[in-house]
Amino acid sequence: MLTRSTASIKPAEVVKKWLIIDAEGLVVGRLASLIANRLRGKHKASYTPHVDCGDNIIVINAEKVRFTGKKTTDKIYYRHTGHPGGIKETTPAKILEGRFPERVLVKAVERMVPRGPLGRAQMRNLRVFKGTEHPHTAQNPEIVDVAAMNRKNSTLSNTADKKAAE
Repeated sequence: MLTRSTASIKPAEVVKKWLIIDAEGLVVGRLASLIANRLRGKHKASYTPHVDCGDNIIVINAEKVRFTGKKTTDKIYYRHTGHPGGIKETTPAKILEGRFPERVLVKAVERMVPRGPLGRAQMRNLRVFKGTEHPHTAQNPEIVDVAAMNRKNSTLSNTADKKAAE
């Protein structure tokens, strides 16, 4: 018998997987969009908007992400110190060369997740590392090949495609 009610999953019924993504050569916005959807659980049939039903995501090689066009130099991130006239600006190139290059990707994902308690809980399921090493091998994460999903996801495959076409 068919029912006309939508099944809403409870927090205790959520099954979370561990996923690992190698960000080397991937486009920041496309990667952030995919990560945000996975963190929220929108890829699951049991998605419930008010429940944290997303997966745990580990991102490695975060310092090797790419921007398309001239965004590395032309895009500007603003922050405010809280004091009068305390607006500061920086570019993605400076952040990627700096001490915490993974912040570019974290901020991109953070801005795609809803603000509030649920969004903060979902952001705690994201772990971003600048090298290839991570302390979550015990969770046996599944590898997600983002570059193979779409040829536009990776700048490395785009350059390889262009060279093959010549």
